[in-house]
Amino acid sequence: MPTTKALITHEPHSPFQQGPIERRDPRPSDVVIEIKYSGICHSDIHQARQEWGRAIFPMVPGHEIAGLVTEVGSAVTKYQVGDRVGVGCMVDSCRECENCLAGQEQYCLGGNVMTYNGLGKDGEPTLGGYSQSIVVDERFVCKIPDAIRLDVAAPLLCAGITLYSPLKHWGAGPGKRVAIVGMGGLGHMGVQIAAAMGAEVVVLSHSMSKEADGKRFGASGYYATSDPETFKTLRGSFDLIVNTVAANLPVDKYLSLLRLDGAMVNVGIPTEPDTYRTFSLSLMRRSLSGSNIGGMPETQEMLDFCAEHGIGAQIELIGVDDVDDAYERVINSDVRYRFVIDTSTFA
Repeated sequence: MPTTKALITHEPHSPFQQGPIERRDPRPSDVVIEIKYSGICHSDIHQARQEWGRAIFPMVPGHEIAGLVTEVGSAVTKYQVGDRVGVGCMVDSCRECENCLAGQEQYCLGGNVMTYNGLGKDGEPTLGGYSQSIVVDERFVCKIPDAIRLDVAAPLLCAGITLYSPLKHWGAGPGKRVAIVGMGGLGHMGVQIAAAMGAEVVVLSHSMSKEADGKRFGASGYYATSDPETFKTLRGSFDLIVNTVAANLPVDKYLSLLRLDGAMVNVGIPTEPDTYRTFSLSLMRRSLSGSNIGGMPETQEMLDFCAEHGIGAQIELIGVDDVDDAYERVINSDVRYRFVIDTSTFA
């Protein structure tokens, strides 16, 4: 089996170490990818610190992968050597259930295979993108358009699709007023995408410190949720709220901002359960929902949309030795807006 360099954490909260890992021998439908960049997602931190239940160690996180094809299997039809490609949160699914057949592999009824901290169909743990190469079935690989740099494309494979999918599903567009809660790695993508879809976009952030960025990304309004007047001023004014914050919020206060038939959709996942009053939903026929990344066709659609509209993640490029520090900075909201690992910095 081929080996590659990777960043490995051996137990919850342990520092990352460089070391070799094995990748499977390429199968006929596999694509071998030389990873150029790998984004850091907040969920990487949750998984590496075992905050979402039992995790598999040793672990190599990373599901925001951008790179170049170096080898293709004999049955591969979509890619050739040299293609610019990306891999997101999934590397397989059952491919047979109604959701998979509809291109919604993220909701696979048989259980999809996550890019890391999962088990492949061969029973082996999956290892992610904090490495220099990966082997993936062509169905779970996307083409990255030439109009997007690989480093700013990497976070689109999770952050981009995580926002694109609910915005599209709930009809963000002309005539709709959309609130994005949080202006971090997810939120800054949501503002750009919703604005490009033609919606009126408002940012709801804890403070006003990122107001200039929010408006540069396309927001027409920016409000501090730490100010009680915000919830009075904006009461009943949104068709859609997308919550990107991975912390527990006063849900009822946010639901009060929705119009009749408005929806609040959660994409940030706190470690503790949320609570709300049913009256907050029923009195104005509001909905509270969630969304999980996107299927493979929609992920490709998102990449093409971002290329067409000049959208990319705002990133801070780091070396492999900076990842532990980057985790702490993400937790402290000290990044604008996504860390991306340059894999050429492996020793």
